[in-house]
Amino acid sequence: MHFRTRTRGLLVGIALFSALTALTACSSTSTAAGAAEAPDKLVFAQVPSESAQGIADDNEAIIGVLERETGLEVEIQQATDYAAVIEGIRAGQIDIAGMGPFSYMVAKDGGAGVEALGSLVDDPDEKPGYKSYGIVPAGSDITDLEGFKGKTVCFVDPTSTSGFLYPSAGLLDLGIDPEDGVTPIFAGGHDASALSVADGTCDAGFAYDAMVTTELIESGSLKDGDLEVVWESETIAGSPYVVSDKLPADLISQLKEIFANDLNVPAMVESGICASAADCQLPEASKYGFIPVEDSLYDGVRAVCEVTEAAACKV
Repeated sequence: MHFRTRTRGLLVGIALFSALTALTACSSTSTAAGAAEAPDKLVFAQVPSESAQGIADDNEAIIGVLERETGLEVEIQQATDYAAVIEGIRAGQIDIAGMGPFSYMVAKDGGAGVEALGSLVDDPDEKPGYKSYGIVPAGSDITDLEGFKGKTVCFVDPTSTSGFLYPSAGLLDLGIDPEDGVTPIFAGGHDASALSVADGTCDAGFAYDAMVTTELIESGSLKDGDLEVVWESETIAGSPYVVSDKLPADLISQLKEIFANDLNVPAMVESGICASAADCQLPEASKYGFIPVEDSLYDGVRAVCEVTEAAACKV
């Protein structure tokens, strides 16, 4: 079963809109002849899993390390959607980005020019990964993924791994078309998707596991028990942070070393970036920090793309 052209049109529209409206910051990283030159700052963006303030807070320690080790200011670029981040990297307007596995694959295989820096884990010996959750409001009569058929369903974004790609594969396995078998709504962020399910805007929806079980509860946006999990995906490769290959080679090498050696809780406590392990706030509520990842880790995402034949996979 194939996704229809409406999804492709949505993604193309998002990319064009984002290129015109969201990408206002620019870091000079190339000469007129095309050779990379040292930038005067680093522009950081992240696919929107939550509010802009939440992204800034989660990455505060990371940015502190990057600024201290590189001597460059790190500017946060607010992105409206996943496509904005990809197109910003492609245009040389974003230097470092936190991406989802799917958006990384789209950027990497689509020639946007990215290299993986690392992924967050809770323990340095574990393989980075997480799950997509299918969720319903407490007390819903929907008890499994099959019950999503014919309902208003919140997805996150057309290039969200756990908020669209893996959920779509799960629906297709049951013979439910993610476009016509449900009424799809793209909420724009994992927090927005989960909150829209909780308040009844959507009958059901999808978000990544920690957003449902930890992050929204700890922030006070939801209470434990407001949502029920009725479906879990297989384990998805961990979300990577990436660097633009348009930066100078020596700076890219330095950034890879920083992510491998300096952006973990023990190192940040030792360096004084964090007062204690308990005070070291990281995205995805990571208890450790980053470990290096290889591009081959995301071959599972590529395999799901082959199964779903989602239009977004072909961008």
